[in-house]
Amino acid sequence: MDRIEEELNKLKQNNQLRSIPNIESKSDGKIAVDGVEYINFASNDYLGISTKADLRQEFLSASDSVLLSSASARLLTGSSIEYTELETTLAKIFGKEKALIFNTGYQANLGVISALSGKGDVVFSDKLNHASIIDGMKLSGGDFYRYKHLDYEHLEKMLSEKRDKYKRAIIVSESVFSMDGDMADIDRLVELKNKYNCLLMIDEAHAFCAFGDTIAGVSYGKDVDIITATLGKAVGSFGAFCVSNEKIISYLINKARSFIFSTSIPPFNIAWSNWLLTKKCIYLQKQKRKLEHLTKAVHASMALRGIETPSVTHIIPLVIGDNEKTVKVSEQLRSMGYYIPAIRPPTVPEGTSRLRISLTADCRLEDFEEILSVVL
Repeated sequence: MDRIEEELNKLKQNNQLRSIPNIESKSDGKIAVDGVEYINFASNDYLGISTKADLRQEFLSASDSVLLSSASARLLTGSSIEYTELETTLAKIFGKEKALIFNTGYQANLGVISALSGKGDVVFSDKLNHASIIDGMKLSGGDFYRYKHLDYEHLEKMLSEKRDKYKRAIIVSESVFSMDGDMADIDRLVELKNKYNCLLMIDEAHAFCAFGDTIAGVSYGKDVDIITATLGKAVGSFGAFCVSNEKIISYLINKARSFIFSTSIPPFNIAWSNWLLTKKCIYLQKQKRKLEHLTKAVHASMALRGIETPSVTHIIPLVIGDNEKTVKVSEQLRSMGYYIPAIRPPTVPEGTSRLRISLTADCRLEDFEEILSVVL
């Protein structure tokens, strides 16, 4: 038996073998898989934008001349006026000097961290940061340390012991964490970055347009040097971006390999993102308020049942622990018409397999409560 087959068998034995679902269609709050329609509690389309046919038709009627392919990297012939317009919009939303679009959130974090940190530099990263952040640190050539999740005393201990040994230092954290739905203390991170002369980078992927006082997420107005986020979640589009000062964005254009060596997103997708964030901003805000009301009701329902959760957001982890049991509960819910795939290692730490409930503006409280009745 070769190594690949051996590893696949091991994953299967541990109930960790994954496969791509055969998704046939999506509609508002619903998903069709293998010919069966389910209520979808697994989507990151937090505002329900991507399935709104009326929005698509309105955009298409005004965008028939926008190109469907970029055919090149942006530093060659892959850029266009659509990119300039969207980057101007994003910089304005976040109150920053400049923005730079990347193809995905993974490529954004990978490119930013590996470009800004090198030999003689250091990154201090929250233990539960996304894989893209971890991989960016590994590729950077610099040193990195992972502090205990949301433990800022541990972070400060690391900073006090290690910061002076390096040239540039970066503190990196998600704002809303993707698997637990809990939130970083941005004010505390700003305090530490100033005290120890670091850059502060915040990944707003799960907060942008979905959580916080503005559509910019939870970092807006705070002394955060670098913000990354995605257009493929609450915005219902595709791509990602970094916003920062002009010097850092210029540096990334010249040094971020995931930007330099990638064929750029088609102008059509870029125009769709900008149209939503400008022409349909009021609609996005309306959907965001709808999601906020649902999130508040869900947390109140859990509190009444005595259910403790680290989440303060629209991401609700129902931790079961055992891989096999988690898969069985997921399958039981699927038989009831709910689509919530099991989340298992390595996506989450060993022993914390879970159902990750993604609330969207199209979800209903009564459906969530029925799910709880099965899980508890």
